[in-house]
Amino acid sequence: AVKANGFVFCLGQIALDPQTGQLVGHDVESQTHQVLKNLLAVLEAAGSSAQQVVKTTIFLKDMTDFKTVNTIYAKTFDTHKPARATVAAAGLPMDVLVEIECVAIV
Repeated sequence: AVKANGFVFCLGQIALDPQTGQLVGHDVESQTHQVLKNLLAVLEAAGSSAQQVVKTTIFLKDMTDFKTVNTIYAKTFDTHKPARATVAAAGLPMDVLVEIECVAIV
């Protein structure tokens, strides 16, 4: 992440266990949970939180996973609704199913 002008720009997070560096899960549900856990940890370390996110971008290997990812995403952000784009992306790092990046206020 990079902090600049009162914002934190979080690079795309994938489903890596930060302790082992190993991929967590082989399905979109478990990967999405880990991605959001990682993203929230980066935000917290930068002095921000999920409630201060203003923009997210979700990259999906397969757009048919949108509903599952959206359900988990909605629970994470609760009533807070940052601007969001979701795009299909081929060739995500480590062949993951989902990657999420964000911009938040610090």
